[in-house]
Amino acid sequence: MRVYHMSEQPYAPAWDHHKGSLRVNLPNRLCEPEVASALLHRYYDDWVLADELGLDIFINEHHQSSTCMGSVGAIPMAVMARETKRARLLMLGAPIGNRPDPLRVTEEYATLDVLSKGRLNMGFVKGVPYEVPVSNMNPVRIMDRFWEAHDFILKAMTSHDEPFNWEGEFFHYRHVNVWPRPWQQPHPPVWITTSSPGNAREIARRGHVMATMGTGYATKAVNDAYKAAWTETHGGEAPIDRFAYLGLVSVADTEKKARERAEFIASYPRTSGIVHVPFRNPPGFLPVEANARMLKNAGKPPPRTFTKDGRAVNQVTGSVQDLIDSGLLFCGTPDQVVQQITEFSDHIGGFGSLLAMAQAGHLSKEETHDNMTLLAKEVMPKLVAYTAARSPVLAQAAE
Repeated sequence: MRVYHMSEQPYAPAWDHHKGSLRVNLPNRLCEPEVASALLHRYYDDWVLADELGLDIFINEHHQSSTCMGSVGAIPMAVMARETKRARLLMLGAPIGNRPDPLRVTEEYATLDVLSKGRLNMGFVKGVPYEVPVSNMNPVRIMDRFWEAHDFILKAMTSHDEPFNWEGEFFHYRHVNVWPRPWQQPHPPVWITTSSPGNAREIARRGHVMATMGTGYATKAVNDAYKAAWTETHGGEAPIDRFAYLGLVSVADTEKKARERAEFIASYPRTSGIVHVPFRNPPGFLPVEANARMLKNAGKPPPRTFTKDGRAVNQVTGSVQDLIDSGLLFCGTPDQVVQQITEFSDHIGGFGSLLAMAQAGHLSKEETHDNMTLLAKEVMPKLVAYTAARSPVLAQAAE
């Protein structure tokens, strides 16, 4: 199992001063550039340490938000491509349904792949609802736009003999000739996020890596949909390295210390619902079926995830124990965390990459580095051994 270190690069000092929203309309006068600079440098230091510890690196992108200062994911990824030596670099990723220029995304990813000498994993995401107004895009048919951008990027990555033109429904280019061309051939591995069985089937048909985030034990239904579509399309069983899962991780020498640390890391899901109401569900962003379910549960907070026995857990209000029970948080001593991760993996049908959020909110640099070090030295070797029993090829690649 490969293990990636992830942080959303939060600007937590502003969190105590919001008036119902941490995103989109939170005034940026609450952001002190000197403080932001110090925070960004420490987050980059965390990723450099990840490389030294043998962890891989996961960087994401959000916009106009105090919960994630990584509004231009290609910038920290370029720094990591230069500053690190061995880590796989997962950019997960560009919200290509909202980005107006997929050619620019192609150029960014191709350059990152060459700069890192072929260590890039190229991620595409639908994004979150509140990013629709800041992108100035129509949320209707966002996935149609997403898949056209996806198809264009892969064609641009793999066309080397002569320029081509693209006349699609959403994007038009008279002349496409990407320089430099990517290091990895035919293109860097593609990762796509989803929590939907329908999207999982499409990702499987295209053969890409699927990453699930915040889905807890409900991940099994998403994984099962992917596996069925993989078998129908490609034959055989879907390789375990096609599955990735984002989990909050808090490891310490004692369970008490791990739970204290987890209270900081749990600020990630606990802040996710603090968004001004008009930005939470722009018309057309969610499928009709999803909106129908929301209307049926009007007035009730969405659970978003479930425990193994089917108990609904609200990520915003749930306790540390609730988050552990739901499979969203892996917390405890190294042995406890290994047991939680492997039991969760067994239940959902396995995954080959753990996207470990080992920093969130106000968690300090020192606490984060201790968390990461225990994860790398005490947890990851046992996860690699666990994975070897499922997939010797994947275990060999992780080494």
